[in-house]
Amino acid sequence: MREEMSGLDLRQVVAELSQYVGAHCKKIYQPHHEQLVLRIKPREKSPQDLVIVRGKRVYLSGRERPMPTQPAPFAMLLRKHLGNGRLTAVSQHGFDRIITLDFDTKAGPRHLIIECFRDGNVIIADSTFTIIQPLTHARYSGRILKKGEPYQFPPVAIDPHDLDTDALQRLLRESQRNVVRTLAGRASLGGPLANAVLQLSGVSGDGEAEKIAEDTEAVGRISTALSGILAELAVAGDEVPGGWLMLPMEKLALGGEEVDIARYAVEASPVQMPAHGEFHCLPYPRFVDAVDAWMGDYDAAALSRRQSEAVETIGGRAPSTQSEILERRFAQQKSALQGFSDKIRKQQEYGHAIQDNWSHVEELLTQVNDEVASNGWEDALSRFKEIPWIESGNPAQASIVAILPDESGAAKGVKVTLFLSMSVHQNAQQYFDNANKHKDKSKGAEVALNETENLLQRAQKTESKRKESGQVARVKRTKRLWFENHRWTIIDGMHLLIGGRDAKGNDTIVKKHLKGDDRYVHADLHGAPSCAMKLQTGFVVDPDPPANLPPGVPAFRLSDNIEVADFSDIARQQAATIALCWSRGWSGGGGAGTAFIARPGQVSKQAESGEYVAKGSFIVRGARNWYKDLRLKLGLGLICINGIPLLMAGTPEQVAALCERWIELIPGRSKRERIARILGKATGLAVDDIVPVIPGTSELAADHGLINPHNHEEE
Repeated sequence: MREEMSGLDLRQVVAELSQYVGAHCKKIYQPHHEQLVLRIKPREKSPQDLVIVRGKRVYLSGRERPMPTQPAPFAMLLRKHLGNGRLTAVSQHGFDRIITLDFDTKAGPRHLIIECFRDGNVIIADSTFTIIQPLTHARYSGRILKKGEPYQFPPVAIDPHDLDTDALQRLLRESQRNVVRTLAGRASLGGPLANAVLQLSGVSGDGEAEKIAEDTEAVGRISTALSGILAELAVAGDEVPGGWLMLPMEKLALGGEEVDIARYAVEASPVQMPAHGEFHCLPYPRFVDAVDAWMGDYDAAALSRRQSEAVETIGGRAPSTQSEILERRFAQQKSALQGFSDKIRKQQEYGHAIQDNWSHVEELLTQVNDEVASNGWEDALSRFKEIPWIESGNPAQASIVAILPDESGAAKGVKVTLFLSMSVHQNAQQYFDNANKHKDKSKGAEVALNETENLLQRAQKTESKRKESGQVARVKRTKRLWFENHRWTIIDGMHLLIGGRDAKGNDTIVKKHLKGDDRYVHADLHGAPSCAMKLQTGFVVDPDPPANLPPGVPAFRLSDNIEVADFSDIARQQAATIALCWSRGWSGGGGAGTAFIARPGQVSKQAESGEYVAKGSFIVRGARNWYKDLRLKLGLGLICINGIPLLMAGTPEQVAALCERWIELIPGRSKRERIARILGKATGLAVDDIVPVIPGTSELAADHGLINPHNHEEE
């Protein structure tokens, strides 16, 4: 399945997009980090979505698609520069996989550059082609894609439209590669188009380019074939050629049933090529319509994929422990081994079927060869439709797909590919050779399967011992849960309480996470962290907890829909206590302190005249709820959130209510690292993940089964 567009494909896309010059860009969305959608509105026509899938495809679509309620930063930037801008031109850089969309905006001309090679990129540039912002920063040989840098197009590759016979001959003569590689690379055709040209010209792609260059007749046939394909894409006035969608023959509708195009289509193309002879080619009025029919459903679900990927990234159900990873690998290898067995069986079956129907196959090959020799392939293909024993023919490969007789002698047996240049024995032997190749591959797959099985057994044994000792299995992940960037805990009612770790974190808490119904919490000490009690964001019991959790570890999932009207008095008291414990009051060795709670509207960065508010600091105006004589004591409990084992610090009462295994901490003289090492050995968690949870130098006041699980059992 070819999902990446070639220079030929993009040439057609540009021609079809050019019909929308004059349309206005109304909205810009980014439903996925690798997808952009520009909603363009032509005059007196329905809006169309210009879908850009990074590094793969560009097309127009009119289908419904869910969009994010909060635009991504890059989408917001594009809205700022392109919003209501008028599309003035669409162009392709030579025959390269680069499209430029020119817009006339209130701020002046803007250029949206779409690069569809390598990993792909989208760049917004000003009238001088100075980069305003790329989707991703990149550095290549000779050019840099970075904000403020001048955009430089890659060196212009050869445009095959400019290749006449003489130029093509020079190109081949100067190449040290074979013909197909030369045409695909140096002539900018790409693999599919290069193979199509060679098939139409009857020239072998394996031949050395410089030797083929000496055959003037062969070069002429290549040039003619290339010109013929390119001519199909010629634009005549307002008429633009359409596109084709390729479906396997066996997936065509039978008995009036509709074909699931999105499921079975294998390729969209602006022209029909020889390789498409084995497919049923569905015509579309535009090439972009064919692409939309093929990949539109998948791309329209980009937002839901992003949401599911986000869950996995922050610790969803994706396998993460060593045994889970090996289990998945074992299942994949076992499935692959079974696949080899099925292929071996089928290839042998086809070979034996040809041998069992020797006379039938021999007669069929003779008749087809005579027909092709007498009347040519075009007439032969028409004649094949009348023969029940032939399903299709492929002139490029000089082959047919034949249907062999079943037990009753009807044309309902197995389907085999027969090459006209081969005898019956050679055609059968080809299937047997394929079976032997799969046998060789299956031997290697079996060795790999046995190795994985041994590793899996050892990993399961290790994790079983960890579980029996009360340790959790470490989870491999690329990102933390978003609230782990801050101080955090769970308070009464399962609400999330977060606090800044530094001045920058304090600013983030207030500006980004403190909303209308939330509450601001602050200890009555200079430099104490700004904290936010989240009314609607909190935790619910995980309905599907990880199977590898040891006994006594509760599992929760993060939720943005905690349905409560207000915080309880207990929650407010706990939040004030935790805010004090997170402050310098803990390291100061005090036994008690004071904190207050205020509404978000009371918190401001705007100081009185002549005053200065430092980074991370805020002005709180109006009446506050004060909480005095708060005790400096913490509980640390082992929990699991979104499939990730974590250590949570909270009030002893709340931790005891949630966790079966926990400890009590009080201010002391032991360094955080020392306590973290003790807890890491007992729980299996990484020390680096434990240190940020401990507020400062501390002492262990009591162990309730966290360090020694037997203490919990005795209780």
